[in-house]
Amino acid sequence: MKLFYLYLSFFALVGTLSAQKKFTISGKAIDQETGEMLVGVNVFDVKSSSGTTSNEYGFYSLTLPQDSVYLLYSYIGYNDKMHYFLLEKDTVIDIIMGQGVDMKEIVVEESSIKEQLNSTQMGKLEVTAQQAKEIPVIFGEVDILKVLQLKPGVQSGGEGSSGIFVRGGGSDQNLFILDEAPVYNPNHLFGFFSTFNADAVKNVTLYKSGFPANFGGKLSSVVEVFMREGNRKKYQVSGGLGLISSRLAVEGPLVKDKGAFIISFRRTYVDVITELFNQANKDNPDWNQLPAYNFFDFNAKFNYDLDAKNKLFASGYWGRDFFVFKDGQINFNFNWGNISSTARWNHILSPRLFTNTVFTFSDYVYDISNKFDQFSVSLGSGIRDMNLKTEFDWFPNPKHTIKFGINGIYHRFKVNRFNAGAADSSFSFAAGKFYYAGEYGLYFSDDYEINKRLKVNYGLRLSGFNNDNKFYYGIEPRAAIKYSLTENLSIKGNYSRMYQYIHLVSTSGASLPTDVWFPSTSRVKPQFSDLVSAGLAYGYKNKLFFSLEGYYKWLGNQVDFRDGAQLFVNDNLENEFVFGTGKAYGVEFYVEKQAGNWRGWVGYTLSWAWRQFDDIMDGKRFHPRYDQRHNISVVLTYEIPKTPLTLSATWIYGTGNAVSLPVARYFHTDITRPNPFTFIPVFTERNGFRMPAYHRGDIGLVWKLFAKKNYKFKSDLTFSIYNVYNRLNAYFIFIAPEFANEGDQIPTNFQAKVVSLFPIIPTITWNFKF
Repeated sequence: MKLFYLYLSFFALVGTLSAQKKFTISGKAIDQETGEMLVGVNVFDVKSSSGTTSNEYGFYSLTLPQDSVYLLYSYIGYNDKMHYFLLEKDTVIDIIMGQGVDMKEIVVEESSIKEQLNSTQMGKLEVTAQQAKEIPVIFGEVDILKVLQLKPGVQSGGEGSSGIFVRGGGSDQNLFILDEAPVYNPNHLFGFFSTFNADAVKNVTLYKSGFPANFGGKLSSVVEVFMREGNRKKYQVSGGLGLISSRLAVEGPLVKDKGAFIISFRRTYVDVITELFNQANKDNPDWNQLPAYNFFDFNAKFNYDLDAKNKLFASGYWGRDFFVFKDGQINFNFNWGNISSTARWNHILSPRLFTNTVFTFSDYVYDISNKFDQFSVSLGSGIRDMNLKTEFDWFPNPKHTIKFGINGIYHRFKVNRFNAGAADSSFSFAAGKFYYAGEYGLYFSDDYEINKRLKVNYGLRLSGFNNDNKFYYGIEPRAAIKYSLTENLSIKGNYSRMYQYIHLVSTSGASLPTDVWFPSTSRVKPQFSDLVSAGLAYGYKNKLFFSLEGYYKWLGNQVDFRDGAQLFVNDNLENEFVFGTGKAYGVEFYVEKQAGNWRGWVGYTLSWAWRQFDDIMDGKRFHPRYDQRHNISVVLTYEIPKTPLTLSATWIYGTGNAVSLPVARYFHTDITRPNPFTFIPVFTERNGFRMPAYHRGDIGLVWKLFAKKNYKFKSDLTFSIYNVYNRLNAYFIFIAPEFANEGDQIPTNFQAKVVSLFPIIPTITWNFKF
């Protein structure tokens, strides 16, 4: 026994002598010019080859053995920062990152490429507002969602649309978050522009696979948008004047270096232009009155440091679209929009533990009203959310980054509220329903570096939903793995299960303002998906990044409408639903150059999407409208040396959307009508035809009028030509009858005709900042 204690004492002494004390370096990554927090700054200790990145709120934490450390801080577009010191205690370093005088001479893309090679995350795309402003745009309106459409695996909802369809998923299967508050219809102008004003946006991140466990509620993608925090150093005004809209942003310190604000406003003036035409032709009896249309959006954000460990944020968004038509006794009004607000508290519990507590409010509504003399009709729907969540980032050691949290959402659904009545109250009618539901989430994930080559991310999300005296729950495992074959080549794979408890009642392939959000009920079960993906990531001489990804997605409890469904003024809308399954699979290739005079990317997607319902086409599977076999995008930007000019060009190609067209017609005779012949189309399969292939080229030029840094007033003219070679792409197809003679009632033939929307469109926009 004495010998046993002697051995035990010896190994305890050896363990004590060999164990090294560890200390934590933590802090925030801050922009030198504005004082804003920087997301995704790489923090790397050269001596131990350990590293981390700053989180969504600029906080980082790195635990290292007691020793001399050589820290390298790097961020794309900024000068590298280096710190060399002896680590003897927990240390706080707020790193101030400054932009280079001549970024073309600074090689900073290496750290960004290495981070992408070393990360377990797949299917993640990031876009900054600056990148979006360099790409040619339609009508001069910078739109970050349109930039996402230029990435592989992301398809548009149609010509000029901001809608996105990700890896075979529907438009309702994308989760849009603005400062952590959900946005249910992120579009203006019937989908042609997004609600995200580039002047107010810091960055946008799209997850199309490998979903982190803190996200849930949708099946196909997460689009996370963070607003800018405002300049903590000085007051600034920026804005722009375009062909159809203008915008203005004001920002500055609340208290210098302790808090800031930013307020931005954007409005179109299409209604002003149409009113001028209407007034000029008011005496013309043949003039058809033009409707008035405009949209506006308003963003505001405030932040304040209570102390070194506590920070408060408050932000809000308010946007509305108005479509008005008045002609004689007709008074038609259609308006829709979003309101969202966020209150957030960041707290550093310890150098290794960061917490974020958030309350959000979100409200989306649309209202249609029509008055005919003494009779009025109105129809409206909407969804309102209140969400409370708390989440933690824990950095126990350099090998583990742990996230966990909990949230609860209260939903209120207004479904097809219909009212009609006479002015004298002799007649009235009402229909529609309200639903009230709760949605819950609890999650945990760990990003674990097993060794220098092998890294895994594993997590679990538990979700729940109660409504209509029914409770649903979902177990959502998430797993990802990365293995480095060489320093410049990694293989990756992941698996994700997602549940979606609310559904979009849509009559088209794209998200429209009149679409209705509907909750899961005792009859309508939650949708779910299983996504598996695998790929290669390669960095070429720290200059180019290549990725090749393949994916396969299974979709369950998919929702569609039975043929002849009654969608409006129906208090039992769920009886019109049918339920089925879906699949989507494909391969994506991507190559990108992020820095230097030449920048840009090339993306190619080969994909298939399918849906199958027992009550549609007798169970035969079909392609959804947004299925595209081939999709190619090329984006190039060139800063002309020693000039204030930046050239840009984009080219895209896509297989035509799937559409339903009649294969025959038969006629029905009713002699009691003035025209007794009615021709009824015959449809044999859903989406059995293809529209013509879509392709388009755009070019742009940014001319900086005051390029020198010492000028307080900065300005540029942005020229762009949308659809430069005037390709008349199909917007929709209709079937028109052809008659042998004018006045005939029976056509001799029916001809499919293509309607195009946008020809070549030149645009000029003036942007300013002071």
